[in-house]
This record gives sequence, structure tokens and C-alpha cells, in this order.
Amino acid sequence: MTWTLRYTKQAQRDAKKLAASGLKASAKSLLDLIQHDPFRRPPPFENLIGDLAGAYSRRINIQHRLVYQVLPDEHQIKVLRLWSHYD
Repeated sequence: MTWTLRYTKQAQRDAKKLAASGLKASAKSLLDLIQHDPFRRPPPFENLIGDLAGAYSRRINIQHRLVYQVLPDEHQIKVLRLWSHYD
């Protein structure tokens, strides 16, 4: 069973940056993976803390991250960022 992906406005802006930087394919493969199972390993994910507590992060590359929240009651994944969670 697949999960529904929901994108924040920031994630939509980040997607444009990814496409321009040539990382679209890497991000797409991660999005496909989490859409089927948001907790599947590999690749590893991190539980975030602080302002992003309750969210998860996976590496798109050495610098950029996919940051998302899992909403199990709605069977949705909310994609927060596709660039960096440090901005």
C-alpha cells in the first residue's frame, strides 16, 4: 500500500532548485521509496530534534536532505524540505 505525498510550499520551491542542480533523479528515487514505506532501510534516516522534532531526514547527497513527517492517521507523508534542513 502506498502513502500519499503532500508537499509544503517550501518543498515545492526546493524541488525547482533540485531540478536545476541535477539532483532530481536522486530525490525522486527517495520519494518513491518513502511513498511505499517511510521507515524502510537502507538508506538510513535520522529522527530530527528541535524545531523539526517528529520529522525524519534522508540524504539526497552529501549536502542536501529530504525532510518529511509521517502522518499515520491520514496515511500521508508531508514533505517539508528537499534542499536542506539547516536553512
